[in-house]
Amino acid sequence: MSDNAAGSLSLTLSRGIELLEVVCAADVAPSIGEVAQHLGVHRSAAYRLLRTLEAHYLVRRDEAGKIHPAAGLTNLARGVENSLQAVGLPVMTKIADELGMSCFIAVAQGADCFTLVTVEATTSHALTQHPGTRHHLDRGAPGIALLSGLSAQQRGDIEGLELSGKACSDLEQALNDGFASSSDEVIPGVSSVAVPLMAQGQLPAALAVVYPRQVLDEQRIAATLHQGAGTILARLGAAG
Repeated sequence: MSDNAAGSLSLTLSRGIELLEVVCAADVAPSIGEVAQHLGVHRSAAYRLLRTLEAHYLVRRDEAGKIHPAAGLTNLARGVENSLQAVGLPVMTKIADELGMSCFIAVAQGADCFTLVTVEATTSHALTQHPGTRHHLDRGAPGIALLSGLSAQQRGDIEGLELSGKACSDLEQALNDGFASSSDEVIPGVSSVAVPLMAQGQLPAALAVVYPRQVLDEQRIAATLHQGAGTILARLGAAG
């Protein structure tokens, strides 16, 4: 983000959104003190942010004072790339059950990669990729697959995107192979395979799976994902 853009932000709004991100990403519900420490603000300032978010039903506190995501988030998320989610869910369900892995769609916004929607396999205890999970585009198979689906000019237009030497090598490999793979890059002990999913009128996306790190036939997994991506794109075209 440029200095000029950063200077035009509302600090209070930015901290409120950051508080919401912390709560939604936490594996264990945080306390107000933990949130304040994370934000680098006084407890009273964090409390005012919390009360505002509570008033809009975006977070809630349990009896122990721990902070949880609340039902109001559902309304906010309903319209986010809705057609991509609606069309993708049945395809992702089939992939998840066929491969015994969690299948998800990740989208690019700025230089970050966000998990949009996830389907867990019903046939096994698959790893979970939580919706809203966020990391930089240069790490992990979904981000690299996303970048491989963009033109060089489109990649150059992404503000704040700086690729490391490894990311450049991974991107070149993905461009050659038609898919990206990674291990231990976003979550230790976890591997991923992803393919680009570029639909007109939608955010740049990738279709991916995650699984415990092990030696598997990545090309077979990628072939299944490519078939699923093709189905999603065809159904989006028919619905357009």
